[in-house]
Amino acid sequence: MTAVSRAVVLRGVGDVSVLHLEEVERPAAGVGEVLVEIAAAGLNRADLGQRRGVYPAPPGSPADIPGLEFAGTVVELGPGAHEFKLGDRVMGIAGGGAMATHLACHERLLCRVPTGFDLVTAAAVPEVFMTCYDALFWQAELTMGENLLVHSVGSGVGTAAVQLAARAGARAVGSSRSADKLERCRSLGLGMADGVLVAGDGKFADRVRELTGGRGADVVLDAVGAGYLEENVQALAPGGRLVIIGLMGGMSGPLPLGPLMMKRARVIGTVLRSRPLEEKARLTQAFARHVVPLLADGRLVPVVDQVMAMDQVRDAHRRMESNQNFGKIVLRW
Repeated sequence: MTAVSRAVVLRGVGDVSVLHLEEVERPAAGVGEVLVEIAAAGLNRADLGQRRGVYPAPPGSPADIPGLEFAGTVVELGPGAHEFKLGDRVMGIAGGGAMATHLACHERLLCRVPTGFDLVTAAAVPEVFMTCYDALFWQAELTMGENLLVHSVGSGVGTAAVQLAARAGARAVGSSRSADKLERCRSLGLGMADGVLVAGDGKFADRVRELTGGRGADVVLDAVGAGYLEENVQALAPGGRLVIIGLMGGMSGPLPLGPLMMKRARVIGTVLRSRPLEEKARLTQAFARHVVPLLADGRLVPVVDQVMAMDQVRDAHRRMESNQNFGKIVLRW
């Protein structure tokens, strides 16, 4: 008899009505892989994009089961897998398929869940903290004393970024269209120095320069994309780096080359999902060494908006789509 799992399955593309909870064939651990029984998975903007048909899963990942991050327990070891033992609690990223009760994953893409973390909280960690660790320190080379502008600061990525920057000795300024989300970032003590309320005209560069003593942002972490492109360049300091990690505000827009050249600035685009295994493995291992200990001792804290049952996935998508969430939405089995 074929073993089965349960999973969120996409039946076509469109609104939340294409999301269904169904039985699927349970995967088996391949060479170098382990099978994880998943306790919970984080919801990400990429899942919304996949549902709409604008961000398909990369080759090798399930095309119809979303989910980019998870936490659970190792229940099977594939040939050659030796880093973990049965019963170990792990968390990690995936190209897709994490919104299922079981996922086969290469062992080098897994981290041990920090002591004291339950698996539901751990599911709020991998995608946002690894994205920020990579974008800020591997890509943009953020250093102590620099100014960081974080857009959509009330998101899971935003709340992770300001904490990582603070622990590295950088000064984070957050932007949002919601005054409430800016205040919540400050009141939680996440490490955000000041907030920029982005008005309907999308202008923020002058305020960023004002808050940074006229210098501007050494690094801008942007999940908006085209809608903020011109203002981002205007907000950059000399030698600044604009890191684009999302395209919520459009995929193409005018790039002011004059200011870019005068500032000797760089524009960097980055994404984790479609990278080769070896690149993601190197990042995961560095993350386990440098960031997981900060989570274990409480110096970094995942901000969870809501924990919802997996059969509430349609409601979870609606909540994120309407920008109601502050921090991560986690779906549990």
